[in-house]
Amino acid sequence: MSDLVSEPDHSEWWVSFLKGGVAILPLSIAVLPWGILAGSMAIETGLTPAEGLGMSGIIFAGATQLAVMGMIKAGAGVMSILISAFFIASQHLLYGLTLRERIAPLPLRWRLILGFLLTDELFALIGKHSAAEFNRWYALGVGLFFYIFWLLSTLAGILAATQIENLGSYGLDFSIAATFIVIVVPMIKTFRPLFAC
Repeated sequence: MSDLVSEPDHSEWWVSFLKGGVAILPLSIAVLPWGILAGSMAIETGLTPAEGLGMSGIIFAGATQLAVMGMIKAGAGVMSILISAFFIASQHLLYGLTLRERIAPLPLRWRLILGFLLTDELFALIGKHSAAEFNRWYALGVGLFFYIFWLLSTLAGILAATQIENLGSYGLDFSIAATFIVIVVPMIKTFRPLFAC
């Protein structure tokens, strides 16, 4: 078993937690412009800084958040926003089903925490490991470090939006495609037999 994912000795849980934080660092840096975009869009939409940061803290799904803010700005109804948000974030249901075997044996508090922290990035780093290799502390490190980084990048966007006019015109949305590429390319290499028909 890999030392990154095997269940640690009780005295070494923090090592696995920190390894998770280090593992997510490249994806956290890649998502920085996306978080800045989310923060600036929140201000452009008319949300207060606290509401914008709160939205990032509660929704914690970048594409869903950006779509919701666009719909709020366009004056869409609450039901339209909720239905759209559900469908945009529906891949998380598939991620959850894929990880079920690994997460189900954990206590409820762990399942709730890891379920909330489940993002494309977390799934990319832990989805490839078997149930025997799964390490909850490593997963928590990945998810929590990414969550904190997302909130800080959103806060940076909120602060930048109050200082820089029309921040959205600087091409920050390219980070969405860049992050997707960083996540998908290694997974395609791993799942090569699926495409060898």
